[in-house]
Amino acid sequence: MALPGSLVLLLVLALVGCSDVHTVGGTGAGGGKEAATSARDPIDPAVERFLDEALPSGPGITVATARGDRLTHCAGRGLSDHAAKTPATCDTVYDVMSITKQFTAAAILKLEMNGKVHVGDPIGTYLGRVPGDKKDITLHQLLTHTAGLPQSLGDDYDPLTRAQMLAQAMKTPLQSAPGKEFHYSNLGYSLLAAIIEKVSGQSYEHFLAQHLFRPAGMSRTGYVLPDWQRAQVAVEYDRNGRSQGRPIDHPWAPDGPYWNLRGNGGMLTTARDMFRWHRVLTGETVLSTAAKLKLFAPHVRVPEVDGAYGYGWVVIDSDDDRFAWHDGGNDWSLATVAEFHRDDTMVFWVSNQAYRKGKWNLEDDHVELTQDIADRVRHPAP
Repeated sequence: MALPGSLVLLLVLALVGCSDVHTVGGTGAGGGKEAATSARDPIDPAVERFLDEALPSGPGITVATARGDRLTHCAGRGLSDHAAKTPATCDTVYDVMSITKQFTAAAILKLEMNGKVHVGDPIGTYLGRVPGDKKDITLHQLLTHTAGLPQSLGDDYDPLTRAQMLAQAMKTPLQSAPGKEFHYSNLGYSLLAAIIEKVSGQSYEHFLAQHLFRPAGMSRTGYVLPDWQRAQVAVEYDRNGRSQGRPIDHPWAPDGPYWNLRGNGGMLTTARDMFRWHRVLTGETVLSTAAKLKLFAPHVRVPEVDGAYGYGWVVIDSDDDRFAWHDGGNDWSLATVAEFHRDDTMVFWVSNQAYRKGKWNLEDDHVELTQDIADRVRHPAP
């Protein structure tokens, strides 16, 4: 069974994805005595008080917030590994699942900045001959889930090569004509990853590392390139509290996930690196202003959902601001990131156990939870 991101679940419901760790004991009802922070990491008391009330005490959770180019809060709560009693911290490595899509989208825009691709081009420009029903699919449509492609070709961990993925994608029937309807598609983002490889001559991960992550200082983000210690990577737990191992324990190819997951999910990172990514999104070091405008533009309305899809982001216009968010999820974990554009505020949080049968479901109202955290950052109490 494929493991769709929690954004997929949200849309389905509406329509029927370093520094060495130095830890000291933390406090707070949400994390209890097992929580941990680093002595050098900022703690926002207002955020901590809110999280103590809003979050369950069972899962391992890391939360980071930023305002402008300043990290205002970064701390873990609970345990990243129950058996080893390892506390979650700002530097715990998590799978952020479908949040990977914004990295893929940014890589396409980086190639466009360098004159290598254009988002309005048909996919045949880069993939060679494609069947007639898919000849009009453009990169823009892949980026906005309007190509008509299905969600996936199978399970995330099926051993599927790039060539096999491309061959099967070209044979699979479309759900709608290209450009006509929104259908959330992990497959579409795998096609984008393949295009990145074909155009750049590099592997997907190497291209992101060289052109996105390294310039951003994101040394703890990737599939297999970062030199993580195993103990730094969070263990995931199912709704019954059973260990599902670490993301790196699942079947992968030697250079990262197989192609049902590559480009659309599976990226590992830390809260500290997500802050560095926030600085990319609010600065000029990696992406141009024009590229970021495309990334966050409300390109396609999502039926019956309060928002539109940009490139790897859901974009929502409120009365006084525009904010963008995306989540990632599987049967065990959940991650959410949001960017509030008026004052360059970021919220990122991730848990290694999103669900506990009969006790909690972090997917319920997770966007509202993210907004509530942002309110504590944007409107601090006097």
